[in-house]
Amino acid sequence: MINPGCFTCENTGRFDELPPRERIAADERWRVAHAVGTRLPGWLVLVPRRHVLTIADLTDAEAAGLGYWQVRLSRALQAVTGCVKTYVVQFAEAEGFGHVHFHVVPRPADLPADRRGPNVFGFLGQPDGQAVSADQMDVVASALTQWLARTADTAQGRHGPSTGQ
Repeated sequence: MINPGCFTCENTGRFDELPPRERIAADERWRVAHAVGTRLPGWLVLVPRRHVLTIADLTDAEAAGLGYWQVRLSRALQAVTGCVKTYVVQFAEAEGFGHVHFHVVPRPADLPADRRGPNVFGFLGQPDGQAVSADQMDVVASALTQWLARTADTAQGRHGPSTGQ
């Protein structure tokens, strides 16, 4: 179910036309994109492919996939960006972004102490010129897509969805 006027739904509806940063990985229930307007390369958003406004409205299958994707994306970010950990956060409160989405944020070792934890959101909402460029997002996205594809068949305890598009 795609909701017209919803940024996330509109992108999901034109999946095959999206640039690499908007389709890092996907399955029948979830899509992974690089966040826009961030200063941190690799800041990802994990979005359900159907219009959902609250976690409580996820189906059991979507909920099962959620955990699978959060772990896989965290592993991919560690491998590709070298981050020491990831933050996983969900608010879906910003104007125009009420569609449930989960931020999977790489936390680099050198992240300033005053930007750790919830303060990492100070890196989001950056103007053009201060945010990661579209080209940089596509480079990171391609590396993540390749890592996810390479490790799909060797993921231990694999019970989740495929990482193919």
